[in-house]
Amino acid sequence: MANVVVVGAQWGDEGKGKVVDIFTEYADDVIRFQGGNNAGHTLVVGNEKVILHLIPSGILHPGKRCIIGNGVVLDPEVFLQEVAALKAGGRLQDDSCLLLSESLHIIMPYHKKVDIAREKKSGSGKIGTTGRGIGPCYEDKIGRRGIRLMELLDKDCFARKLRENLEEKNFLLENYLGESPLVFEEIFETYCGYADVLRKYVADTPLVLRQDILAGKKILFEGAQGTMLDIDYGTYPFVTSSSTCAGGACTGTGVGPRELHEIIGISKAYVTRVGSGPFPTELEDEFGERLRTAGGEFGSTTGRPRRCGWFDALVARYSVRINGLTGIALTKLDVLSGFDTIKICTGYEFEGRLLTELPASMEIFARCQPVYEELPGWCTDITSVRKIEDLPENARKYLNRLEELVECPITLVSVGPRRDETIILGNPFL
Repeated sequence: MANVVVVGAQWGDEGKGKVVDIFTEYADDVIRFQGGNNAGHTLVVGNEKVILHLIPSGILHPGKRCIIGNGVVLDPEVFLQEVAALKAGGRLQDDSCLLLSESLHIIMPYHKKVDIAREKKSGSGKIGTTGRGIGPCYEDKIGRRGIRLMELLDKDCFARKLRENLEEKNFLLENYLGESPLVFEEIFETYCGYADVLRKYVADTPLVLRQDILAGKKILFEGAQGTMLDIDYGTYPFVTSSSTCAGGACTGTGVGPRELHEIIGISKAYVTRVGSGPFPTELEDEFGERLRTAGGEFGSTTGRPRRCGWFDALVARYSVRINGLTGIALTKLDVLSGFDTIKICTGYEFEGRLLTELPASMEIFARCQPVYEELPGWCTDITSVRKIEDLPENARKYLNRLEELVECPITLVSVGPRRDETIILGNPFL
């Protein structure tokens, strides 16, 4: 038996959807443990491109049970749109294969309105949120003002909490953010309609998972975003509002840490990030644009162009340590084909000093300059390669050097967007 956690090892957008899709073949349950519809997983199955924002990527495999855990914040409208799209595509024919934790928190219209208005008011100091209401929903969760799914299903409880929250939110919207207030009746009617449809998916998911673990079933835990966007361990305040690291797999699902056996970090062969915040290896030149174009680096949720840079070994090694990674799945190696030389950041220069670990201060991090090691590139198209020994020699040398620098084995290499364009060196479920 093996239960496997998949997390992003950089700033998100590393290709977790594809890796989860591959590993789902060996799992019985796939559970999403944090985040909201600010995350997007893009999968290519055959010639079909599928983008998922809330529902675990494992839903593309018939017969697998997919769960959205209590650590997720759920926008009911987006969830139901995603369900409808899957059904229209001939998937999710059995609703019992999709479960929602009764304890997850619900994103409300005031969360989205506050999110957008705050970013607007912040001007040049904005965080770079997606405007989906994720952060404000997590704020209410921590502030004990949140509305959980179980409370949405209870009309009297929902009405009471909605009235209480609207009193505060409308005051904030009108008097500080300069926005128009929201109307109770409109929200109440719409969300009661959502509740009627959501009801059939609701379950005590920690209990379901415990029963499956006792039965010897295999669980795949799917994270969103990446380690460097973690609320505690990321580049604060330019982070998301949830625990994106492996620890979030426990708090976001109700499964204890002794039940986690393998932790796989997903990392691109280079680095990207969206939104604001420090990014030492960012390339604002022709090489950065070349990575963006070749890698299709545009957000699957927002369409925003991603910032691109060379691989940062300090970020990857930090992620190995924080998550306790047992393996790295390296994606988009094919994007580096055609570069004469490829750079790896092995340290930072700050005020004449060499730093070999991430600085805790974001003020220092923002002023760090990368120290690079250069390796020869390769010109061969590698998308058809399925064995590690068939990669160009320089590609193999690049992988070997990354393993040395990050102090963790590479257990999977993606050489193209399709499910079959993958070299599997070690299966965490076996």
